[in-house]
Amino acid sequence: MKLGEKTAYLKGLIEGLQIDESTKEGKVILAMADILQDMALAAEDIQDQIDEIVEVVDTIDEDLGEVERDFYEIDDDCCCDDDCDCYDDDCDCYDDDDDELYEVVCPSCGDTICLNEGMLEEGSMTCPGCGELLEFDFEEEDEDTEE
Repeated sequence: MKLGEKTAYLKGLIEGLQIDESTKEGKVILAMADILQDMALAAEDIQDQIDEIVEVVDTIDEDLGEVERDFYEIDDDCCCDDDCDCYDDDCDCYDDDDDELYEVVCPSCGDTICLNEGMLEEGSMTCPGCGELLEFDFEEEDEDTEE
């Protein structure tokens, strides 16, 4: 039985008791029944909204998975276990002839992100984990090597 049905049942029981609305106790009991019914309706509305949001998030998650597979060229038929990111040298899914990959740790969320040289040359990117803008500055390294 759902919450709305339970409160309707309770309200029916109260009406069946023929509680006198002119007494203090009767006013309190009837007011509490009305409040419970309003709360039950609000809770059901919130649950409906949550269900809609979950459906939208699931759709976004599926779409993001497709984008990640396209971006990182991940093969769904990968022979590796779930922990493999398909960039390991030992993995058959990774092609050594492609650009060299670099691992960068986001200072905000701590996620490790794999980047190729082209992505680093752009100078910045948005962290897929937290949305923070990551900027890559190689000038300090160049100055250190010249000295």
